[in-house]
Amino acid sequence: MVKFARYEYNKKIYEGLIDEAEIQVIKGSFWNHYEASGEKHSISEVRFLPPVIPTKIVCVGQNYLGHIKELGAPIPKEPIIFLKPPSCLIGHEHPIVYGRDAERIDYEGELAIVIKHRMKQVNESDALNYVLGYSCFNDVTERNMQAKNPFLLSLSKGFDSFGPFGPYIVTDLDPNDLMLKTYLNGELKQQDNTKNCVFSAQQVLCFIARYMTLFPGDIVITGTPRGIAPMKPGDTVEVEIEDIGTLRNTVQAEGLSSQPG
Repeated sequence: MVKFARYEYNKKIYEGLIDEAEIQVIKGSFWNHYEASGEKHSISEVRFLPPVIPTKIVCVGQNYLGHIKELGAPIPKEPIIFLKPPSCLIGHEHPIVYGRDAERIDYEGELAIVIKHRMKQVNESDALNYVLGYSCFNDVTERNMQAKNPFLLSLSKGFDSFGPFGPYIVTDLDPNDLMLKTYLNGELKQQDNTKNCVFSAQQVLCFIARYMTLFPGDIVITGTPRGIAPMKPGDTVEVEIEDIGTLRNTVQAEGLSSQPG
């Protein structure tokens, strides 16, 4: 198991390996050959960035049985797929901006799959061989916009800052047996295991790759458990996934100063 991170330190961007309270800077790339450089930074002194910059973020809706029951929806026969724009991405501890046009924004804690190799028309048994690793994701959603017009699904989920992602990418995990929890201001709101998804990680990846090519760095998010609810400025939301870590972000009203993602 390896933990990759992408981060900013002294106004420079680095890629590195997490080693307890330090990050070991690497030479090379997550995607190909890399080696330790010998340079280290303290985790407490860095600003985490989204671990990768994808060409697209492919999302799965209504994949947890508990969430489907919560919505009163039928169990889908095929994965429900939509897209979020890469421009929505922010890193660990970056602010989620509550836009002036937003009426209700909800958290949705999810497992993210990060693609390592170009993927198209693959067998289910081979699907995980195309994966670099896994991370935490918060599929923030403007719920009222989505409810008023379901054709605006990608827009309601695509506001700037509506894609908290990170802090790490972790390799060599079983994506179909991980506990996911979401906390709002320290209160547990979502809790489920990915084994309770309708469609496994392999099934989701193969279904998507049947129709569109997935490229290195692309992100596939795999659905949220039951327990979605709104957030307001000042709230802190945390997505915690077993063996990966915790993604933490605070909601901020639009217009307040913040660092760009």
